[in-house]
Amino acid sequence: MKSITIQGTKRENVGKKSTKALRDAELVPCVVYGGEAPLNFSAEEKAFKGLVYTPEAHTVSIEVDGKTIPAVLQDIQFHPITDKILHIDFYQLSADKPVIMEVPVRITGRAKGVVAGGVLRQSFRKLKLKAIPANLPDEIVVDVTPLKIGNKIYIGDIKNTAYTFMHPDNAVITAVKMSRNAMKGGAAMQDDEEEETVEAATEGAAPAAEETAAE
Repeated sequence: MKSITIQGTKRENVGKKSTKALRDAELVPCVVYGGEAPLNFSAEEKAFKGLVYTPEAHTVSIEVDGKTIPAVLQDIQFHPITDKILHIDFYQLSADKPVIMEVPVRITGRAKGVVAGGVLRQSFRKLKLKAIPANLPDEIVVDVTPLKIGNKIYIGDIKNTAYTFMHPDNAVITAVKMSRNAMKGGAAMQDDEEEETVEAATEGAAPAAEETAAE
Protein backbone atom coordinates (compact mmCIF):
# COMPACT_ATOMS: atom_id res chain seq x y z
CA MET A 1 0.00 0.00 0.00
CA LYS A 2 1.20 3.51 -0.83
CA SER A 3 2.39 5.72 2.00
CA ILE A 4 2.26 9.47 2.56
CA THR A 5 4.72 11.34 4.77
CA ILE A 6 3.38 13.96 7.18
CA GLN A 7 5.78 16.39 8.82
CA GLY A 8 4.45 17.27 12.26
CA THR A 9 5.32 19.22 15.39
CA LYS A 10 4.72 17.82 18.85
CA ARG A 11 2.04 19.62 20.86
CA GLU A 12 2.88 20.46 24.44
CA ASN A 13 -0.45 22.15 25.17
CA VAL A 14 -3.72 20.51 24.17
CA GLY A 15 -6.25 22.93 25.65
CA LYS A 16 -9.00 24.76 23.76
CA LYS A 17 -7.00 28.00 23.41
CA SER A 18 -4.00 26.15 22.02
CA THR A 19 -6.20 24.20 19.61
CA LYS A 20 -7.93 27.36 18.39
CA ALA A 21 -4.57 29.06 17.86
CA LEU A 22 -3.42 26.13 15.72
CA ARG A 23 -6.52 26.24 13.54
CA ASP A 24 -6.21 30.00 13.13
CA ALA A 25 -2.68 29.37 11.84
CA GLU A 26 -4.08 26.78 9.37
CA LEU A 27 -2.58 23.91 11.33
CA VAL A 28 -4.48 20.70 12.11
CA PRO A 29 -4.37 19.23 15.64
CA CYS A 30 -3.80 15.45 15.50
CA VAL A 31 -3.23 12.51 17.81
CA VAL A 32 -1.69 9.09 17.27
CA TYR A 33 -3.00 6.19 19.33
CA GLY A 34 -1.72 2.63 19.59
CA GLY A 35 1.74 3.34 21.01
CA GLU A 36 2.91 3.38 24.60
CA ALA A 37 1.09 6.69 25.02
CA PRO A 38 -0.97 8.95 22.74
CA LEU A 39 1.14 11.39 20.72
CA ASN A 40 -0.36 14.83 20.14
CA PHE A 41 1.03 16.81 17.21
CA SER A 42 0.02 19.34 14.58
CA ALA A 43 0.72 19.67 10.87
CA GLU A 44 -0.10 22.04 8.03
CA GLU A 45 -3.57 21.50 6.61
CA LYS A 46 -2.22 21.23 3.05
CA ALA A 47 -0.08 18.25 4.12
CA PHE A 48 -3.24 16.12 4.32
CA LYS A 49 -4.49 16.88 0.80
CA GLY A 50 -3.11 13.65 -0.67
CA LEU A 51 -4.48 11.61 2.23
CA VAL A 52 -7.97 12.99 2.74
CA TYR A 53 -9.08 14.30 -0.66
CA THR A 54 -8.44 11.17 -2.70
CA PRO A 55 -10.34 7.93 -3.38
CA GLU A 56 -7.14 5.92 -2.82
CA ALA A 57 -6.11 4.31 0.46
CA HIS A 58 -2.76 5.15 2.05
CA THR A 59 -0.75 4.44 5.14
CA VAL A 60 1.02 7.38 6.77
CA SER A 61 4.56 8.02 7.94
CA ILE A 62 4.35 10.67 10.65
CA GLU A 63 7.65 12.43 11.31
CA VAL A 64 7.80 14.22 14.66
CA ASP A 65 10.95 15.27 16.54
CA GLY A 66 13.19 13.09 14.40
CA LYS A 67 11.05 9.98 14.87
CA THR A 68 8.98 8.26 12.18
CA ILE A 69 5.73 6.61 13.20
CA PRO A 70 3.87 4.36 10.71
CA ALA A 71 0.12 4.83 11.06
CA VAL A 72 -3.28 4.79 9.38
CA LEU A 73 -6.05 7.36 9.51
CA GLN A 74 -8.79 6.34 11.94
CA ASP A 75 -11.09 9.34 12.23
CA ILE A 76 -11.36 12.84 10.85
CA GLN A 77 -13.55 15.78 11.85
CA PHE A 78 -14.62 18.54 9.46
CA HIS A 79 -16.14 21.94 10.12
CA PRO A 80 -19.90 21.62 9.41
CA ILE A 81 -19.98 24.78 7.26
CA THR A 82 -16.51 25.36 5.78
CA ASP A 83 -15.45 21.68 5.56
CA LYS A 84 -12.04 22.61 6.94
CA ILE A 85 -10.26 19.79 8.77
CA LEU A 86 -10.71 20.27 12.52
CA HIS A 87 -8.99 17.19 13.93
CA ILE A 88 -7.49 13.86 12.82
CA ASP A 89 -6.96 10.64 14.76
CA PHE A 90 -4.32 8.14 13.63
CA TYR A 91 -3.53 4.63 14.81
CA GLN A 92 0.07 3.44 15.01
CA LEU A 93 0.95 0.36 12.94
CA SER A 94 2.76 -2.69 14.28
CA ALA A 95 3.99 -5.43 11.96
CA ASP A 96 2.11 -8.21 13.76
CA LYS A 97 -0.92 -6.24 14.96
CA PRO A 98 -4.10 -6.18 12.79
CA VAL A 99 -5.54 -2.78 11.98
CA ILE A 100 -8.92 -1.71 10.60
CA MET A 101 -9.18 0.67 7.66
CA GLU A 102 -11.30 1.49 4.62
CA VAL A 103 -10.14 0.46 1.15
CA PRO A 104 -11.67 1.63 -2.16
CA VAL A 105 -13.65 -0.71 -4.40
CA ARG A 106 -12.76 -0.81 -8.11
CA ILE A 107 -15.30 -2.27 -10.52
CA THR A 108 -13.95 -3.99 -13.65
CA GLY A 109 -15.60 -5.54 -16.72
CA ARG A 110 -18.95 -4.88 -18.33
CA ALA A 111 -21.82 -6.87 -16.88
CA LYS A 112 -23.87 -9.05 -19.24
CA GLY A 113 -26.98 -7.60 -17.65
CA VAL A 114 -25.86 -4.06 -18.55
CA VAL A 115 -25.32 -5.13 -22.17
CA ALA A 116 -28.88 -6.48 -22.07
CA GLY A 117 -30.20 -3.10 -20.94
CA GLY A 118 -29.93 -3.37 -17.15
CA VAL A 119 -28.32 -0.86 -14.78
CA LEU A 120 -25.33 -1.54 -12.54
CA ARG A 121 -25.77 -0.36 -8.95
CA GLN A 122 -22.81 -0.08 -6.58
CA SER A 123 -23.62 -0.11 -2.86
CA PHE A 124 -20.06 0.38 -1.55
CA ARG A 125 -17.37 2.77 -2.78
CA LYS A 126 -15.13 1.67 0.07
CA LEU A 127 -15.02 -1.45 2.22
CA LYS A 128 -13.81 -1.68 5.80
CA LEU A 129 -11.42 -4.54 6.47
CA LYS A 130 -9.02 -5.83 9.10
CA ALA A 131 -5.49 -7.06 8.38
CA ILE A 132 -1.88 -6.86 9.47
CA PRO A 133 -0.09 -3.95 7.71
CA ALA A 134 1.71 -6.20 5.21
CA ASN A 135 -1.63 -7.57 3.95
CA LEU A 136 -3.45 -4.28 3.49
CA PRO A 137 -4.55 -4.08 -0.18
CA ASP A 138 -4.51 -0.87 -2.22
CA GLU A 139 -8.02 -1.64 -3.48
CA ILE A 140 -10.66 -4.36 -3.73
CA VAL A 141 -11.19 -5.36 -7.36
CA VAL A 142 -14.65 -6.68 -8.26
CA ASP A 143 -15.24 -8.16 -11.75
CA VAL A 144 -18.89 -7.71 -12.75
CA THR A 145 -18.63 -9.32 -16.22
CA PRO A 146 -20.68 -12.48 -15.37
CA LEU A 147 -23.57 -10.56 -13.78
CA LYS A 148 -26.94 -10.85 -15.52
CA ILE A 149 -30.03 -8.83 -14.68
CA GLY A 150 -31.03 -9.61 -11.11
CA ASN A 151 -27.58 -10.95 -10.14
CA LYS A 152 -25.62 -9.57 -7.18
CA ILE A 153 -22.11 -9.78 -5.76
CA TYR A 154 -21.96 -10.19 -1.98
CA ILE A 155 -19.15 -9.72 0.53
CA GLY A 156 -19.11 -13.50 0.93
CA ASP A 157 -18.29 -13.86 -2.78
CA ILE A 158 -14.95 -12.07 -2.46
CA LYS A 159 -13.57 -13.44 0.79
CA ASN A 160 -9.80 -13.41 1.11
CA THR A 161 -7.56 -15.20 3.60
CA ALA A 162 -5.20 -12.21 3.80
CA TYR A 163 -7.79 -9.94 5.42
CA THR A 164 -11.22 -9.97 7.05
CA PHE A 165 -14.12 -7.78 5.93
CA MET A 166 -15.91 -5.85 8.66
CA HIS A 167 -19.23 -6.34 6.88
CA PRO A 168 -21.70 -9.28 6.94
CA ASP A 169 -21.31 -11.88 4.19
CA ASN A 170 -24.76 -11.04 2.82
CA ALA A 171 -23.96 -7.34 2.30
CA VAL A 172 -24.40 -6.49 -1.41
CA ILE A 173 -21.43 -4.78 -3.07
CA THR A 174 -22.96 -4.39 -6.52
CA ALA A 175 -25.97 -5.62 -8.48
CA VAL A 176 -27.54 -5.37 -11.92
CA LYS A 177 -31.08 -4.03 -11.73
CA MET A 178 -33.89 -4.17 -14.28
CA SER A 179 -34.38 -1.00 -16.33
CA ARG A 180 -37.09 0.21 -18.70
CA ASN A 181 -34.96 -0.70 -21.70
CA ALA A 182 -34.46 -4.23 -20.38
CA MET A 183 -38.20 -4.58 -19.73
CA LYS A 184 -38.95 -3.57 -23.32
CA GLY A 185 -36.96 -6.46 -24.69
CA GLY A 186 -33.30 -5.85 -23.99
CA ALA A 187 -33.27 -8.70 -21.49
CA ALA A 188 -34.03 -11.10 -24.33
CA MET A 189 -30.37 -10.79 -25.33
CA GLN A 190 -29.45 -12.92 -22.33
CA ASP A 191 -31.94 -15.62 -23.39
CA ASP A 192 -30.60 -15.52 -26.96
CA GLU A 193 -27.05 -16.05 -25.68
CA GLU A 194 -28.17 -19.03 -23.60
CA GLU A 195 -30.09 -20.52 -26.55
CA GLU A 196 -27.07 -20.14 -28.83
CA THR A 197 -24.91 -21.88 -26.24
CA VAL A 198 -27.39 -24.76 -25.91
CA GLU A 199 -27.73 -25.09 -29.70
CA ALA A 200 -23.98 -25.11 -30.17
CA ALA A 201 -23.59 -27.78 -27.52
CA THR A 202 -26.37 -29.87 -29.12
CA GLU A 203 -24.86 -29.56 -32.61
CA GLY A 204 -21.45 -30.55 -31.29
CA ALA A 205 -22.87 -33.60 -29.55
CA ALA A 206 -24.91 -34.83 -32.54
CA PRO A 207 -22.00 -36.20 -34.64
CA ALA A 208 -20.62 -38.00 -31.62
CA ALA A 209 -23.99 -39.59 -30.99
CA GLU A 210 -24.26 -40.67 -34.63
CA GLU A 211 -20.80 -42.25 -34.54
CA THR A 212 -21.68 -44.13 -31.37
CA ALA A 213 -24.88 -45.43 -32.99
CA ALA A 214 -22.98 -46.46 -36.13
CA GLU A 215 -20.58 -48.53 -34.08
